[in-house]
Amino acid sequence: MTDTAELVASLLERVQLLEDKAAIQEVLTAYGPAVDAGDADAVGELWAEDAVYDTDIRVMEGRDAITEMVRTRPHQDYVNEGCGHLLDPVHIRVDGDTAAATCHSLLLRRNLDSDSYRVWRVTANRFDLARIDGKWKIKRRTARVLNGSEESRELLARASR
Repeated sequence: MTDTAELVASLLERVQLLEDKAAIQEVLTAYGPAVDAGDADAVGELWAEDAVYDTDIRVMEGRDAITEMVRTRPHQDYVNEGCGHLLDPVHIRVDGDTAAATCHSLLLRRNLDSDSYRVWRVTANRFDLARIDGKWKIKRRTARVLNGSEESRELLARASR
């Protein structure tokens, strides 16, 4: 291979990685606005058909179960009272057609008796993603409240592995 061919191949590989990371970030950062709008269909589009959303309070299996979570209580109560699901900058590792992303998330809820908000939950998050039919989809999200537990710390520690 010539130096030019090697350079072009290297550049193509690097551009693909950048495009993948940007696409994954778009998927993950679309969740908060969609879930806070109560747009269950938009939330569902982010997940693979066989996805799993594993929180410390329940496990939802399949896109339909995740979509239904947005449509029902208590989630609709949060939306109607005022809430915000926020992710901090996401650490993304891509390996071909799979990826892992790690971040913190905050759930802010409006105080009904005053014009203010409170941090209701802070969680460690691990997203496992796959390229499916050319689009990045969430295959699994594991979220654990940051309460000092080994499990929540381990989720964050896996970002560098």
